[in-house]
Amino acid sequence: MSARELAEAVRAGSRSARQVIEEALARLDAAAPLNAVADHDAERALAEADALDAARAAGESLGPLAGVPVILKDNLWDAGVECSAASESLVGFFPPDTATVVRRLRAAGAVVLARGNMDELGMGSLTARSRFGPAKNPHDLRRSPGGSSGGNAALVAAGVAPIAIGSDTGGSVRQPASWCGVYGLRPTRGLLSRWGLVALASSMDTVGVITTNPEDLACCLDVMLGADPLDQTTTPRPPWRLDVALREPPRGLRVGLLITPGAEAAPEVSAQVQRAAAALSAMGAIVDGVRLVGLPEALLAYTALCAVEAASNLARFDGQRFGRPAAGDDAEAQARDARARFGDEVRRRVLLGHAIGADRHRRALAAQGRITEAIIGHLDHHDLLICPTTPTVAAHLDDAEAGRLADLFTAPASLAGRPALSLPFGVVDGLPVGVQLIGRAYGEEALFTAAAALHRQGASVPEAVEVQPRL
Repeated sequence: MSARELAEAVRAGSRSARQVIEEALARLDAAAPLNAVADHDAERALAEADALDAARAAGESLGPLAGVPVILKDNLWDAGVECSAASESLVGFFPPDTATVVRRLRAAGAVVLARGNMDELGMGSLTARSRFGPAKNPHDLRRSPGGSSGGNAALVAAGVAPIAIGSDTGGSVRQPASWCGVYGLRPTRGLLSRWGLVALASSMDTVGVITTNPEDLACCLDVMLGADPLDQTTTPRPPWRLDVALREPPRGLRVGLLITPGAEAAPEVSAQVQRAAAALSAMGAIVDGVRLVGLPEALLAYTALCAVEAASNLARFDGQRFGRPAAGDDAEAQARDARARFGDEVRRRVLLGHAIGADRHRRALAAQGRITEAIIGHLDHHDLLICPTTPTVAAHLDDAEAGRLADLFTAPASLAGRPALSLPFGVVDGLPVGVQLIGRAYGEEALFTAAAALHRQGASVPEAVEVQPRL
C-alpha cells in the first residue's frame, strides 16, 4: 500500500495509525537479514501513532501523511535520539533539536519508524563502511544496496516503509535508489532545509527522498519544502503544483538523451535508458541526443571538493562537543583521541582534503564550472536530461571499484546544483536498473511529469526478498 493510500485509510478511520505502525514494526523485524537499520524505538513509534488516533477521535483533522511510517537516515537530528551517522566518533551524541524536515514530516502526520544504516558520515557508495556493519540489497543479499543512504533504500524496496528520508551529496539518495529499484529524488538545492543534517560537503549536501512511486515522492517533498529561518540557504515554496504535474502527459516535453563519450554505462544499462527515452518519445515528448563530455573529470572534481569540505566540517569533531568525551589532558590530545574513532575511509578522505593544495582546488572548481556550464547549456534547450543513474546494476558487497565509479552519472547534477530523480526502469539479470532525470533549477514539475508517465508504463522491477507482510 502506498503512503497516500495508508494516510487516506487512517484519516477515514478504516485503519488505525497504531495498526499501521504495528504491521510496519513486524516487517522491520522480518527485514533483519538486510542489516539496514541503525536504530529503532518501537515504543516511541507506537506512542506517536496513538497520539494520531487520539487526535482523530477528538475530531481533529490529520495531515497528508497521517500514520505513514518513515525511515530517517542516521545523520538527521531527532531530539533525544542518538544520531551517530554510523560513526564511532558520534556515539553518545543526542542532538538538542530536531531537523526541520523531520518536524515538518511529523506535522503532516508521519511516524518515525526507524533510522537507516549508512556509510560512516555519508562517505561511501556501498553502505559497507558503517559502525553497524554492511547493509545488504533486498534483491540479492550478496550485493550492496548502494550508499550512502543504502539502509533507507533497502528498507523501502523491501516494503518495510513507503518513505525514507536521506541525504544526497554526490548521489547518496539516487544511487541506492537505482540499485534497490525504488524512486530517489535530489531536489533543487534550497528547497529543503539542511538544519539538523550532519554535514559532509556543505556546498552540495541536500536532503533527499526515497519512495516506491512518484505520487508519494511528490507528497513527501510538498510537506517538507519551504523557507526555514534556521537555514539561510532555503528558498520560499515555489508556485508549481506537483499533483498537477503528475497527471500531465509528457507531450511536448523536450528531453535530451545524454551521450557521454569516455564515460559509458554497461551496455545492458544503457539499453534500458534508451528504452525509457523511446517510451517518452512515443508519449509525445521531443527527444534528441546531446553530448556531455568530461564526466570522469567531473567525478574527480567532485571527489576533491567533497574531501576539502569534509575535512573542514569534521574539524569540529574535537572530542569536546560531540559524542563521548575524549581522553587527554589538553585540547590537542582530546582531538587526536576523538579523531582516532574515525573509520579508515573517513580518515582517508580527511587526509586527502588536507593534502589538496590551492592549485588543485582551483582546478577542481574550474572543472565544476565547466560541467555546470555544459548542463545548464543543455537545459536552456531542454526541459530535462535523461541518462543512467549508475554505470552498472547493484555491485557485490566487496566491489570497491564499482563503488568508486557509482557516482559517475550522479555527481554532475550535484556539482551543477540541479534537481535529479532516479526511477526504476527495467531489469538486468534479475536486478533493477535506474534511469536518471536531471532538470532545471526548480524544474521539478518536468521531472515528475516524465517520471509519472514512465511509472504508468509499468516498467518491471523484480520483487525484493520476502519480508512479508508487505505494505
